[in-house]
Amino acid sequence: MKFIDEATIEVHAGKGGDGSAAFRRAKFVPRGGPAGGDGGRGGSVWAVADRNINTLVDYRFARIHRAEAGENGRGKDQYGAAGRDIELRVPVGTLVKDALDGALIADLARDGARALLAKGGQGGLGNLRFKSSVNRAPRQFTRGEPGESRSLALELRVLADVGLLGLPNAGKSTFLRAVSAARPKVADYPFTTLSPSLGVARIAHDASFVLADIPGLIEGAAEGAGLGHQFLRHLSRTRLLLHLVDLAPPEDGADPARDVRAIARELKKYDPALHRKPRWLVFNKADLVPDARARARAIVNALRWKAPWFLVSALSGRGCREVCAAAFACLFKQEKTRTRRAA
Repeated sequence: MKFIDEATIEVHAGKGGDGSAAFRRAKFVPRGGPAGGDGGRGGSVWAVADRNINTLVDYRFARIHRAEAGENGRGKDQYGAAGRDIELRVPVGTLVKDALDGALIADLARDGARALLAKGGQGGLGNLRFKSSVNRAPRQFTRGEPGESRSLALELRVLADVGLLGLPNAGKSTFLRAVSAARPKVADYPFTTLSPSLGVARIAHDASFVLADIPGLIEGAAEGAGLGHQFLRHLSRTRLLLHLVDLAPPEDGADPARDVRAIARELKKYDPALHRKPRWLVFNKADLVPDARARARAIVNALRWKAPWFLVSALSGRGCREVCAAAFACLFKQEKTRTRRAA
């Protein structure tokens, strides 16, 4: 199934049913009085997060969603039935925004989370409601209210603990293959990753975390260059970024330190909060460089890098487990700090 992470839809809640103006007519019951029931409320439109769904592709084709209208009231004191609600099931991590002003309506970040998108109209009142000591035969009734209608933008942001980023062909997909059961496409040309991939890195039986791999970034990504800018939003929920750097000497004489700075600038342009996230350097393809550690240290010194950095070969798996163990320890420490502050 094609990965779709954005969609625009229209939702229309049901109209409330009209009230009824009726009178009781039965043999041997003179002046039976008012007997018109209320109209039923209109159905509402809800969004529900479902962990079994991982794309918004269904909403690319089904754009208009209408709930059922309420039934009109009837005579003999009969109230109209309420219109049935409809539920739009979306992936966990979906943001629902107003399509006109971009205002956030709901953030469905956990399985089963629900959000009211459009409220059904209230049912009208039957003439039974207007009976009083001075108005014994009311003929008044009210119409049902219209339901809400909205144009909404759905935006999926995958839920992952660790995000992988880097230039195209830096080895992100190979690294994901090495540390998880995920099998993203791997090839010897750039932009083999066309959509985000998720994998679970398991450190022990009861210790694991989720990684997200997005298409490679290039300079100008924040302005729309390349593919990665379309998916940078998926890194916004991560708590740690692993920046993969190709350690093999480039044929075009590119400077890895300059490339690292360029990606950092793109993160800052796109979202300063994303740039402030903890970010570690992971020097990949160490098996292709005889003096890999010395070359990596030279890049670290040129960057004046203070955060952790690692040397790995994603193809052979060397050093990958150590990176994952350190990442899990970092996530565990973050969780303990957050729990302590909440207490």
